[in-house]
Amino acid sequence: MHDRSSPLSQLSGRTVLITGGGGLIGSRIAKRLRELRARPISLCTLDAYPSFVYKELFGIDPTDPDVIVSDVRDREAVGRILPECDYVVHAAALADVAACTRNPLAAIQANIIGTQVLLDAVAATDRIQRFVHVSSASVYGNGNPDETHNVDLLSMRQILESVYGRIPPQFNEAASPVRPMSVYANTKAWGETQTALTLGAVGTSYTVVRYFSVYGEPQTIKPGSHSWVVAWFATRAALGLPLHLHGGGHQIRDLVHVDDIAEGTLRALVAPQAHTEALNIGTGTPTSVRAVAEQVREHFPNAQCMNTPMPPGDPLGGFASTRRMEDMLGWRPQVTVPEGVDRYVKWMKKTPAAVPDWLRETSQAG
Repeated sequence: MHDRSSPLSQLSGRTVLITGGGGLIGSRIAKRLRELRARPISLCTLDAYPSFVYKELFGIDPTDPDVIVSDVRDREAVGRILPECDYVVHAAALADVAACTRNPLAAIQANIIGTQVLLDAVAATDRIQRFVHVSSASVYGNGNPDETHNVDLLSMRQILESVYGRIPPQFNEAASPVRPMSVYANTKAWGETQTALTLGAVGTSYTVVRYFSVYGEPQTIKPGSHSWVVAWFATRAALGLPLHLHGGGHQIRDLVHVDDIAEGTLRALVAPQAHTEALNIGTGTPTSVRAVAEQVREHFPNAQCMNTPMPPGDPLGGFASTRRMEDMLGWRPQVTVPEGVDRYVKWMKKTPAAVPDWLRETSQAG
């Protein structure tokens, strides 16, 4: 896995702080760094899931000295770790639209105050070679209502409209305005601006990465959430529960496998052209939520779909313009949605712990 010709080879022997390093994305980034012979230090509260999820599914050992069980808001902990680090990936967040909507103060504490504590500490040292702020495509909202689309070819416009019932926006980092529709998206938009203000003032290199819809094994669902559509549909289908199509399932998502998210993030960490840039991490392929349900039903033919109301803050969505990402990182995602869904279902079927007890009990009660 260690290719000396890869631009990521420069991470060999380096130390990378990953805030939120115990989560799905953070743990996958840490795994990739170890393959590159780098040293990841993970800072995480390890309280977003039951402990077995971290140990059995994400492969996190809380006794590992490079797993720091603490909060990014802990100035002392952050201050102790940073002198050892060459790079920072800031992925710690209350990363759930529904949870942020229910409790905006918790979102502010985790996503705004936590980010500022970390930025202050990074700005106070000259050791960090680059800071990557993990943001989200949710900052685009539903796109610019004054722009019908960003797709130029008439034939492509007609295809999109016939398939999705509308022409979904293609979000471009330079041309598409930031229009957050939820508390979560608003905190992410703030984090982007604050990163530029804080680190730009001291000359520390930074890059913002806007993740589109992350999915893939070993993702596991949380109660009360409507994020992570592949995991939700596959888990509910496995239990014989209906697949909830919020608003009929016409929302558009650009689904990006977690393996590709990790690779793109690390490339943003080292690419010279990515300095001070905001980059989409997406595939450039639009997929409707209903289409995801149909792909899951290929594995569970008896699964039924049910139309349900749209949750607050859930955007109609769109898909990524990937030109800047490809130009600056020299890379594009490799895992297709059919392949990724197939991988997820196969993993879930052989991993009983992937189906949470609270949902299993719900299905049995029904």
